Amino acid sequence: MRAVAIPLVLLLAAGCGTTTGADAQWDAPPAGATVDYQLGGSYTPDPAVEVVVRDRTAAAPASRYGICYVNAFQTQPDELTAWQRSHPDLLLHDGEGQLVEDPSWPGEYLLDIRTEASRSRLLTAVGPWIDGCAEAGYQAVEPDNLDSWTRSEGLLDRDDAAALARLLIDRAHASGLAIAQKNAPELSRADLGFDFAVAEECEVYRECDAYTDAFGDNVIEIEYTDNGTEAFTRACATRGDRVSVLLRDRDAVAPDDPAHVARWC
Repeated sequence: MRAVAIPLVLLLAAGCGTTTGADAQWDAPPAGATVDYQLGGSYTPDPAVEVVVRDRTAAAPASRYGICYVNAFQTQPDELTAWQRSHPDLLLHDGEGQLVEDPSWPGEYLLDIRTEASRSRLLTAVGPWIDGCAEAGYQAVEPDNLDSWTRSEGLLDRDDAAALARLLIDRAHASGLAIAQKNAPELSRADLGFDFAVAEECEVYRECDAYTDAFGDNVIEIEYTDNGTEAFTRACATRGDRVSVLLRDRDAVAPDDPAHVARWC
């Protein structure tokens, strides 16, 4: 664990109000910072932590750079009913009229991003969440499942994902937020306008160069304990002195859970 002091300028930035519209400004998280990924429950970060990632429904971290998680391309497991009630036509259906579920995350269903009209309507649903992240005091947003097209049974493609990503990027920047490319190394060279990357298991799948080639040291790498610790050890040895590398339990639970693991290079 690296004990790194939080720069005064970062503390001041965290306390300032965000500007919006044409005059909006944003800053990516500090490269190489110690990051804690708290999607499974919020808790007081370790003193060494400079950047905290939390769900959009959680309070922004105090006196630290906060990244707001938004599931922008799929539903959250507990939100399907709300989508069916308010935007049923924005849920992706297969040729038999069945909802397309993410095979890796039961209860998460893909959103339909195939047309300009559907993407525009999706922005009316997801956009206010991004605005809310800024209003809550976060400095950046992490829109998850950019790579949903790879799990869509061929119904979506990367161009669909890139088109919605551009809308999300514009919305985040207008709200004064930096925005992360979450996974999808295939899009790293597309120059969509993302400010930094959040890459899960890129050492396991040997994809990390795709992110560092595009974003330099502005990469947050998360390796998971259910893959063992070898990938985390390699990542630390290869680039842990330049980029943020975190070892985390898969569900990113709080310390009161026996499964909790949070380690840094």
